[in-house]
Amino acid sequence: MAGPSMAGPAEDRYRPAVPPRAACAYTGCYCEENVWKLCDYIRGRGEYPLEEFYAVFISNERRMIPLWKQKSGHGDEPVVWDYHVILLHVSSGEQNFIYDLDTVLPFPCPFDVYSREAFRLDDSLHPEFHRKIRMIRADLYLKTFASDRSHMKDANGEWQKPPPSYPCIETADSKMNLDDFISMNPKVGWGSVLPLSDFVRRFGRQTNYSYSLKGQ
Repeated sequence: MAGPSMAGPAEDRYRPAVPPRAACAYTGCYCEENVWKLCDYIRGRGEYPLEEFYAVFISNERRMIPLWKQKSGHGDEPVVWDYHVILLHVSSGEQNFIYDLDTVLPFPCPFDVYSREAFRLDDSLHPEFHRKIRMIRADLYLKTFASDRSHMKDANGEWQKPPPSYPCIETADSKMNLDDFISMNPKVGWGSVLPLSDFVRRFGRQTNYSYSLKGQ
């Protein structure tokens, strides 16, 4: 859990865009829908411009990405997901923020803290575990994302993990396009794709990025 040194004046002044973690819509193993629900809440609340928020898919070509400080992790060992989805708030203040309902870090978490504690460095990992980012502006994510949850069923059609209680998210054009969001092929889907190191450089505070540039 983050210690007192991780907080600062910028964090103290920040007003969270969503309710406390325990009050948010959440279903384990359905991170893409949890983030969709956060975007929907922010749209309905109208306190912040929706254009300041991005759904952030983390994956790679092999669909093997390590993340630290996840609830399902053990000690300081990373969890290796096929993909994970978080919400980025590009704040008008000094610091950007990450919302991750599956982390043990603060909710929301200052971007630099999340980057240092949960992402860590790709250059210390085997290349097959290097991570990429697909970021989609929240308003576009709400308009385009669709999932029939079929990826969570086994060969016998049984749920591997219980689904959310609300109806499947769909659009006029699609009932299932999750793979287009998980894909790190920039020619597929919506939003923009970039290496994790570029993402950290772009949204971290310059004064704090020395750790993210080490060895690069």
